Amino acid sequence: MTEVITAFGLVLIIEGLVYALAPSLVERMLETLRSLPESARRSFGALVVVLGFIVLWIAKH
Repeated sequence: MTEVITAFGLVLIIEGLVYALAPSLVERMLETLRSLPESARRSFGALVVVLGFIVLWIAKH
């Protein structure tokens, strides 16, 4: 459980840094995402999840 809380904290830190350091970049990325069809956004989200699992698997082995 500690690892999950640590991972969640790291996600919050990284997300917060992006918004604090480059808010205009976040706005442009959101506009780009809005212009994509929903299916493309779902595919991109699934790809990011898979990449996240791969990174975690490599880190653990």
